[in-house]
Amino acid sequence: MTTLAAFTDRLPLVAILRGVRPDEILPIGEALVEAGFAILEVPLNSPEPFQSIAALVRRFGDDVLIGAGTMRTEADLDALVKAGGRLMVTPHGDPALIRAAKQRGLLTLPGIATPTEAFAAIDAGTDGLKLFPAEMIPPAVVKAMRAVLPKSMPLFPVGGIEPSTMASYRAAGANGFGLGSALYKPGLSASEVGLRARAFVSAWREG
Repeated sequence: MTTLAAFTDRLPLVAILRGVRPDEILPIGEALVEAGFAILEVPLNSPEPFQSIAALVRRFGDDVLIGAGTMRTEADLDALVKAGGRLMVTPHGDPALIRAAKQRGLLTLPGIATPTEAFAAIDAGTDGLKLFPAEMIPPAVVKAMRAVLPKSMPLFPVGGIEPSTMASYRAAGANGFGLGSALYKPGLSASEVGLRARAFVSAWREG
């Protein structure tokens, strides 16, 4: 059975490719994987997201965890499974959607911003927690939440994360990060994304 740790142990950074197009997904995906990324997310408010997800799955198979973000419905889950994706990422904590995803064999990374939401997601069987939006949740809050959350439950701040801000969150107890526009935004070339990816990987590995 696939676990989240199988990928986060390699590199606990999630590449969020919001706005990516199917015709550019493979060069960008290859640049990210070459830099060391093991988890790629295509948000559903991107052009033809399931085409991009299916292309990534065909290219990388089981070696990379491919998922969809901004998921809201069970129909989204079914489309993700059909495309071959294995990770559900949401901007919100919906216990019913988490349970539905787990029933389909998906890994889950729901968005939470409070201990109440975190424990509801944990009780629903989530694999990890996306702390969102991190711009509103400073490291001091992460430290307080980490004190009460199960040590085995990974916590990934998402939102406005830069290479220079990772260390303070990590010191507070973050286990990894979701990386959005500082890593990829529409218009960037694959080589530019690769440069940004390597900067994030270096920042993580330098601790």
